Amino acid sequence: MNNDIVSELSFFVILARLGSLAATARELGLTPPAVTKRLMLMGRRLGVRLLNRTTRRVSLTSEGETYLAQATRILADIRDMEESVSSGRAAPKGLLRVNATLGFGRTTIAPLVSAFARRYPDVEVRLQLTDRPINLVEDAYDLGIRFGELPDTRLSARKILSNQRYLCASPAYLKKNGVPRAPQDLARHRCILHRQNDDSYSTWKLQKGRKQESVKVHGSLSSNDGDVVLGWALEGHGILLRSEWDAAKYLDSGRLQVVLPDYTLPSADLYAYYPSRQQQPARVRAFIDFLVESVPAATAPRPRRIPG
Repeated sequence: MNNDIVSELSFFVILARLGSLAATARELGLTPPAVTKRLMLMGRRLGVRLLNRTTRRVSLTSEGETYLAQATRILADIRDMEESVSSGRAAPKGLLRVNATLGFGRTTIAPLVSAFARRYPDVEVRLQLTDRPINLVEDAYDLGIRFGELPDTRLSARKILSNQRYLCASPAYLKKNGVPRAPQDLARHRCILHRQNDDSYSTWKLQKGRKQESVKVHGSLSSNDGDVVLGWALEGHGILLRSEWDAAKYLDSGRLQVVLPDYTLPSADLYAYYPSRQQQPARVRAFIDFLVESVPAATAPRPRRIPG
């Protein structure tokens, strides 16, 4: 397989992922006419139409879907082959595509990428921050960093950090509205809802011993931004379900207090997810090891219990 074919496969995978000729041109440092011409030559050589085009977007034809699936597999096989014969290199190198959530990616992962780049200058890191669900395989990412488990059997995972969840509220809210004594009490309180992906954000699951309870909660405030909902809780607008990673310093200072401390909630451990491969690229192994080493893994300060 010559370099022209590999380049053509890579070009089509990028075009399919971005869904735009203009975006592909920016990604590859080409002019839009050059991208259009390259696509036209591909179609002419193959004798089929790979894309449906509008003035702003492109979509795959059935032939394009088949071509994309095969191209993605072939490029992955080539990367694995090169990694398997060069695993003895002193330092990782090459392009590393990383996906993380917006808030956590901006505040924590981005600074770690900066430090990683200093340690491994031959690795080119491309960090993409999104809050939408992603498909690592189809979107051609090397790894994703997410809280909680992803239901995709094509992925492997490595745990980076244990992260518990708590129900919490400001002392002012609890003084005014009372302290819930049982999970059912939550239905009568104002709750702040964090909308994430397609999760059932308005159903909170609590466990005490072997007993599990699900409570449908309500509230007048909701957002898909974690910092926003945390700010509303600090301002006394209601009860919030939040992870210790975000809330620990406020629980430690007393600005927030734990609600129903005798109950536990599903954890939100931090994982690095990556496509399952026999030979993991050296740059991916190095970055995951770096995360395990660098992400603060110590347990957050013990949350304060609500008196009484």
